Amino acid sequence: MARRVMVVGGGGREHALVRHLAASPRNPEIFALPGNPGTRALARNLPGDPLDRNQVLAACREHAIDLVLIGPEDPLIAGLADHLRHAGIAVFGPGHLGARLEGDKEFAKDVLATAGIPTPSYHAFSTLDAALRHLATMTMPCVVKACGAAQGKGVAVCDAKSEAAAHLRLCLEDRAFGDAGARVLIEECLFGRELSVLVVTDGQDYALLAPSRDHKRVGEGGTGGNTGGMGAFAPVPLTAELCRRIDTEIVAPLLAELVRRDIPYRGVLYAGLMLTDTGPQVLEFNCRFGDPETQVVLPLMDCDFLELVQTTATGRLADYLQGLPDAETGGPDGWPGRGLTDWRRGAVVVVAASRGYPGPYQTGRPLELPADEPAAWVIHAGTGERDGRLVTAGGRVVGCVGEGADLATARSRAYALLDRVRCDNLFHRRDIALDAERTTA
Repeated sequence: MARRVMVVGGGGREHALVRHLAASPRNPEIFALPGNPGTRALARNLPGDPLDRNQVLAACREHAIDLVLIGPEDPLIAGLADHLRHAGIAVFGPGHLGARLEGDKEFAKDVLATAGIPTPSYHAFSTLDAALRHLATMTMPCVVKACGAAQGKGVAVCDAKSEAAAHLRLCLEDRAFGDAGARVLIEECLFGRELSVLVVTDGQDYALLAPSRDHKRVGEGGTGGNTGGMGAFAPVPLTAELCRRIDTEIVAPLLAELVRRDIPYRGVLYAGLMLTDTGPQVLEFNCRFGDPETQVVLPLMDCDFLELVQTTATGRLADYLQGLPDAETGGPDGWPGRGLTDWRRGAVVVVAASRGYPGPYQTGRPLELPADEPAAWVIHAGTGERDGRLVTAGGRVVGCVGEGADLATARSRAYALLDRVRCDNLFHRRDIALDAERTTA
């Protein structure tokens, strides 16, 4: 079992990953590259750029790293996992071929179509004129997406053609998302409730973690622009039939198609779903742990997270899953990996963001955080240090997590902790998980 583990990345997701690796009874030595002020309490932060493959490899060799867990999408899309594996290091995270599912939404659509997986119909464009001509023929609403990875902010759900045209110009003319927006998709708009499912797989076997629900819009009631996520909760109650359909109509066919295409995949696959009247449909696939979904899914895990990551990275996931005790965890029958999660508890995270986010915002504002509690803690997402003091350093600054015997308790604890955060430039939604326990997907 790995004793020296590196987490690549420096956001809220990576702080959550470090936190749960540190809880392993195997007591691993943990490194974070570059990490953040939150990871420093549990890991050794290393200087470096996650997109510099040789720099990351040199750090692995210098510190004799046994296992690497890559958090953000950009290094995965750029092939960091391939580079490290070629050097003989075990990696949790797909190579660049598997990461194309997130890095190229048009490629992902082709995979879905070939596998027969339900997803919204779409057209792809690389010129503004062609996109606008197609838009003129459409009935609204529609969804406009940058084809590349844009940290959750390249997607616009548009009620009016003027909104869609504005986002098309933002992508194709203003190049607001750089190369990620050089090609765009215009999709039909689906209606229903969204669901996030994290699939851990070594390319052959797989397990599903607890389903969660993200709150992507910046404003209360699901209003305003898309963000990277303003909060999330888990688990989402699911019927047995819906569990079966997610597994047999989406997850299994996708993994089979990756095998057919000879695309190896060791890591986590994030399925963003819409639960429509006709069944679940895929909105997107991401090649890494969701942020902020990770912050609420991992606290519910009823296993050694380090061992799960290690066996996945080394292609031995089946052995690990077969060795799990058959404990009663309250999960739905037929959910692959049901025993990994304690479904009887709930977790909620509420994000505090810099004013102006997801648009322009200020950084460097003084920040004071409350101490962690046994059932409520702070995740650092966009924090930094200046003159020895904590300051804001990003759009999404911190996430306050609460857990409890039910979602109502977890929500209360998350908000109580957030109320003790001190900063003159933060805002948050007050309706995260408000109706969680009264909703069955």
